Amino acid sequence: MRIVPLGRQPYTVTEPAMRAFTTARGPDTEDELWLVEHDPVFTQGIAGRDGHVLAAGEIPVVRTDRGGQVTYHGPGQIVAYPLLDLRRRGYYVKEYVYRIEQAVLDTLLHFGITGHRVRSAPGIYVRLDDPFGHGVLRVDSADPFRGLGKIAALGIKISNHRSYHGVALNVAMDLAPFARIDPCGYAGLKTIDLQALGVQVDVGVAGQRLALALQNRLA
Repeated sequence: MRIVPLGRQPYTVTEPAMRAFTTARGPDTEDELWLVEHDPVFTQGIAGRDGHVLAAGEIPVVRTDRGGQVTYHGPGQIVAYPLLDLRRRGYYVKEYVYRIEQAVLDTLLHFGITGHRVRSAPGIYVRLDDPFGHGVLRVDSADPFRGLGKIAALGIKISNHRSYHGVALNVAMDLAPFARIDPCGYAGLKTIDLQALGVQVDVGVAGQRLALALQNRLA
């Protein structure tokens, strides 16, 4: 899998480039992993509800063809876009999602943080009161996000067994724009980044670590 560091780009440049790569690729095209920071933008999934955008203000809202609801991208967040031929790799969508999430968990663990999955809510979460603890997460059925902060959001698209879109890991960013939306469609869902958890790391270094984990888990 070829790693392609794109630096900082507007979402409106990267997103159509992903679609063009996916449409044009052939059976022998090498898989790629794009790493990018985006200018501030809210992105809506294909079934995203406008009501989940509370106050976009000066930040543009872009509709996409990925799954999921609204999320925010901005500087200090590393976004990884695996552009893969899943048929050639030999696994289906559920396993693909699991592998991406596991790569994020591996990345967090490298920095000493324990991440968690929440059933039916793709992405990775941390316990705000004990992000470095290794205890089993006990989910409150009445409020599954109680005491949790979302540190990585996942939204993918599969077309003819080819993947695009991907996963965003919050590293050291301005988290305030998340308050302008219902993140991933969940009102009141807290978001967090590595910096707020006390982990000081350059976004490029975090991106390299995430890329390594994705290479391992998506192999």
